[in-house]
Amino acid sequence: MSEQSQQDGPASGGAPTSFEDVYAVNTELVRAVEAALVDNQGAVVRELLAPLRPAEIAHIVVVLGREDRRRLVITLGDDLDVETLIDLEGPVLADLLAVMSPHAVARAIPELDTDEAVHLLKEMDDARREQVLARVPTPDRTAVLEGLSFPEDSAGRLMQRDLIAVPAYWSVGQVIDYCRDTVELPDEFYEIFVIDPRYRPIGQVALNRLMRTRRPVLMREIMEAEATTIPVDMDQEEVAFLFQQYRLASAPVIDADGRLVGVITFDDAAAVLEDEAEEDLMRLSGVSSETDFLDTALRTTRTRASWLLLNLGTAILASLVIAVFEGTIEQIVALAVLMPIVASMGGNAGTQTLTVAVRALATRELTAANAMRIVGKEVVVGSLNGALFAVLVGLVAAYWFSAPALGVVIAIAMVINMVVAGLAGTMIPLGLARAGIDPAVAATVFLTAVTDVVGFFVFLGLAALFLL
Repeated sequence: MSEQSQQDGPASGGAPTSFEDVYAVNTELVRAVEAALVDNQGAVVRELLAPLRPAEIAHIVVVLGREDRRRLVITLGDDLDVETLIDLEGPVLADLLAVMSPHAVARAIPELDTDEAVHLLKEMDDARREQVLARVPTPDRTAVLEGLSFPEDSAGRLMQRDLIAVPAYWSVGQVIDYCRDTVELPDEFYEIFVIDPRYRPIGQVALNRLMRTRRPVLMREIMEAEATTIPVDMDQEEVAFLFQQYRLASAPVIDADGRLVGVITFDDAAAVLEDEAEEDLMRLSGVSSETDFLDTALRTTRTRASWLLLNLGTAILASLVIAVFEGTIEQIVALAVLMPIVASMGGNAGTQTLTVAVRALATRELTAANAMRIVGKEVVVGSLNGALFAVLVGLVAAYWFSAPALGVVIAIAMVINMVVAGLAGTMIPLGLARAGIDPAVAATVFLTAVTDVVGFFVFLGLAALFLL
């Protein structure tokens, strides 16, 4: 960190004037930490990190190389804030937990909400997880084990067990006194849940409404009875969608019998939305958002190779189409020059449609109810763009090779391929979703195959039909 930012930043009492004044992590600081770790200067590392917040330290951990981040954990030892671990995930978190002793991890578990503890423990193998849980107090261990028993991407994994639930006949004054007198309350909560004698949620009261209501008023009189409840086995994407759709601050989670078992808050739902959006974006390119950037070269190579192999198969298919028209290309060499234009334009047009369609499916804006309307729109867009660029490319080709007929052929091929691209860019993700396959995983490969094969076949076929 530069001297100027240390002197003028908010820590010294001055008002922040830039992003650097608010967010302390910069290149100089990271390099200083790296140098101190390499030289085994533990005191310097602690001094550099002392002014930072847990999220800022987590950022530095992500930027550091694998060996340096392990050295950092060893250097900080018991001074490593557990909140730093919560801001990490995937291979980076696994690296840190592998270096930490089971005792150090176990000591942190009671300080965390259930969902945060599950977040840490799911990155461990079974043997190490058992070592950690054996050192965790029984009540906390029971709650964490129950959280781990739910499917990985379910509401049960996402929820926290700590919440405030009161009967409908309690008064506002009783609830306030209960919150003041009870030691074991959630660190953060936004709503009080109202339950019936069977511990089933029948309503909820926002904190702002509770604090504005007079003490004698009963909870049943001010509760919101039409609260959104989340089944414990609901997929986390569906949970996040409900939070976004209804603008929820928190929502009660219920088991198969309708009993209240936990709560999910908006920050957890927002994290899911962010993770899912990132995952969809990365999968469109055949890489993993969780491991690709931060994992080892060998594992990253293995992950990407499977998709490259599939791409190789589709490329061979396109090459076979070209081979069918080998004689045509030998007689009209200009076709070899122009072929990539048709395939590339179709591929780019299809990718635009595909990206929008995959995201719309994820946000449930594209459904069976409006699928045909969207498909029709993309066909029209493909036709209009195809006609526009067909004229442009046709004129260029006709002038370039002094062959008007060739310009007409590539123009027709361009229109057909871009219409097919728009159609495929919508239909492929819809078909994959209906088949139970994540469109973000496989759609790009299939789209490339369609636009290449159709583009080459139509262009070369029309050339063989009209130019020879």
